[in-house]
Parts: sequence; structure tokens; C-alpha cells
Amino acid sequence: MVTETMSLLEHLWQWFADPANRQGSDGIPTRLGEHVQLSVEAIIIGALIALPIGVVLGHYGRFGNLAINLSNAGRAIPSFAVIVLAFQAFGLGGGPIVFALTLLAIPPMVTNAYVALREVDADVRDAARGMGYRELAQVIRIELPLAVPLIMAGVRTSAVQVVATATLAALVAGGGLGRYIVDGLARNDNPRLVAGALLVAGLALATEFSLSALERLISPRGVRLRRHPVYQPLKIV
Repeated sequence: MVTETMSLLEHLWQWFADPANRQGSDGIPTRLGEHVQLSVEAIIIGALIALPIGVVLGHYGRFGNLAINLSNAGRAIPSFAVIVLAFQAFGLGGGPIVFALTLLAIPPMVTNAYVALREVDADVRDAARGMGYRELAQVIRIELPLAVPLIMAGVRTSAVQVVATATLAALVAGGGLGRYIVDGLARNDNPRLVAGALLVAGLALATEFSLSALERLISPRGVRLRRHPVYQPLKIV
């Protein structure tokens, strides 16, 4: 067992050291770029859809249960099934994959944005109204700064899920780091398979740490995310 592990590690090192795996259409930079492009497109589109919905519903406190239940129901649909259906409907290309990844990205952001706005202290809202803030100004200048940590937690959760799930793109002739995993399985090439898994895991960790740093950077001083578990059910009165 030890000998097999050492042999795999040796072959894995040789795979990363091989110049052929660092250049060309199947090189690590190219596959990494494809993976990042698919993920970033899905996250941005998902944020443009989910965050306004979550913020508006959270500010007014209406239809919250409906929005959260619908978004969570979307999570129950397997991403691979969505990718395959989109592939059958629209054919090859990044469009079907981005569509499926966007559906995966939306639920955490809707839920967290809604909960974040609802958890803004009612006294703070009343004080803002008493100071003459209109609805839009109140949301932008008072509520959103206080809600940033929890909103960013939703974005971070979505981003990590999207990066991990983008690996499935390779199963429908897509690019990305998942190509190494799929090709490794098809060729019985364990070093390629393990290398692909390590690269995906590394990218997911880098995404987590980068967005955590961004969260700390944009959060107002004194406002920190403490005990705000993602997807904690919120009772709406």
C-alpha cells in the first residue's frame, strides 16, 4: 500500500513537471482559464439576478418564505441533470453550462441577502426614517453596509459550489479542469485524474480565501459576521 502511494506521488510529480501539461490547448493554464471563465460568468449572472431580489424582499419583508422555498427547491435539482438538459436543448458551447451553474449560484445569494436585510435592527430602520432617509437611500446607506457580511457569505458559498460543480462541464464536451478528471478516468490515467482533482480543490480553496478577504475589506468597521449560518430557516411573522 505504501509502495503504491509513493509510486502515485512520484507519477503525480512527473505529471506536473511535464512541460506538455503546462502549455497548449490541454495545458493547465488553458484549462484553468476555461474553468475560471465558466465560474465567473455564472457567479456574476447569478448575483445580478439573486441579490436585487433578496435585497428588495428583505427590505420590505414580503414574500420571503416563497422566495426562499423556491430558491431552495432549485438546489434540489441535480446540476448535472440541468447541464444535460441544456446541452440537449442548446447544443455544444459554454452557454448551457453557464446556465446550469447560474441556477446553482442563485439560491444561497437570494437566501442570504433576504436574511441579511431582515436582520437589520428595527431601531436602526426607524432612526433612518426619522432622519429623513427615503427608501432607496435607507437601503444603500444604512441597511446594505450592515448586511454586507452575511450577503458576502452567500456569495462565497455560491462561488465555491459553482467552482466545484463546473468540473461537470467536461462530461458534456466542455472545458475546464474537469477534463483532466474525465480523461483520466477514460484512460485509466491515475496521475492525470488526481492532478485534476487537486487543481479543482485548490481553485475552490483559493476562491474561498479570496472572497473571505474581500468580505473583510468591504465590511464596515465594527461589523463582522458572527453566528450567521447559511440557510438557517428564518421565521417570518
